[in-house]
Amino acid sequence: MTEIAPLDEAVLPAGIRSRFMPNGNGLRMHFLEAGEPSPGRPCVLLLHGFPELAYSWRKVMLPLAAAGFHVIAPDQRGYGRTTGWDARYDGDLASFRVMNLVRDLLGLLAALGYGSVASVIGHDFGAPIASWCALIRPDVFRSVAIMSAPFSGPPAITTGPPEPRGLADSRIHEALASLPRPRKHYQRYYSTPQANADLCDCPQGIHDFLRGYYHHKSADWADNRPFRLAAWSAEELARMPTYYIMDLDRTMAETAAAEMPTAAQIAACRWLPDAELRVYSEEYRRTGFQGGLQWYRFLTQDVGRSDLEVFSGRTIDVPSLFIAGRSDWGVYQSPGAFERMQGTVCTRMTGCHLIEGAGHWVQQEQPEQVSEHLVRFLKDAG
Repeated sequence: MTEIAPLDEAVLPAGIRSRFMPNGNGLRMHFLEAGEPSPGRPCVLLLHGFPELAYSWRKVMLPLAAAGFHVIAPDQRGYGRTTGWDARYDGDLASFRVMNLVRDLLGLLAALGYGSVASVIGHDFGAPIASWCALIRPDVFRSVAIMSAPFSGPPAITTGPPEPRGLADSRIHEALASLPRPRKHYQRYYSTPQANADLCDCPQGIHDFLRGYYHHKSADWADNRPFRLAAWSAEELARMPTYYIMDLDRTMAETAAAEMPTAAQIAACRWLPDAELRVYSEEYRRTGFQGGLQWYRFLTQDVGRSDLEVFSGRTIDVPSLFIAGRSDWGVYQSPGAFERMQGTVCTRMTGCHLIEGAGHWVQQEQPEQVSEHLVRFLKDAG
């Protein structure tokens, strides 16, 4: 089988390079980098979320490199041009557990000759992985920037019979389905066997699905006006938009199609012009979405939870930062997490920044402000 090639440099900003490295954990990892590696030049590791890629960091990589860092952004397990992961729904789900995702990154850094990095920075689903990196190996990950998804800390040790919690608890899903307007949690939907086919074979096609999905979660969608939720209850969760709490009888492709921007809105979208969106749609057309969807399954099925209970009560004690868009519901989708992160989980948090004019895709919607906050944080932490 022919190995996949690096990302075409024609789609990358000048100064960003694409290459591969085996990580010693079964993967041939594809990553983007900016800034030349050299003795004494600190490294920064950037972790994307769903449905994103290493490419999602293209707008902040060069400013970080210009500030003196060697910047690395991998396609994580299940994504893009990284290979060696199991693409089957019924494949090796355990390989997507948190501890193995952290191991992937440690292997990549070791292969590149790094014993430590100045910071690990994660967005969306990359945020909890970055947080776990900093919590488990503070000697390697010397600071952490958490973006869009607050980290609420390790789970408590189970002292009685195992009991499903959070999204693994069927009661919240039953309560959502029983509302007067029946609903379902998007992470539960993403964990179903049909979700990948729903997205890959949707009537509008992958490109338009992604256009609608990115638009719906951005500041361009005027109804993104998030606020704190009072409790982890069906009634409170149902106050969020349908990209998080879906209508029970709709797929995510149908949900995104209902909010598809107009041709004029697409033409006016400077933060994600169609040519850049094409990079995502072509990659997902080739790989499908199942690799990314497996990450949701370890939450909804409690995969690897006992591993994480080993760290119960442990805090993140390296310098930390939180960044999100002012219009990002991700800040509040898990009631209480934002407050726990600042109050008890991160003992050296230097700031929480909610950026105007940005929704969920903050480093793409407002890259200049994000870059300024990150550079200042890295300089102070270093």
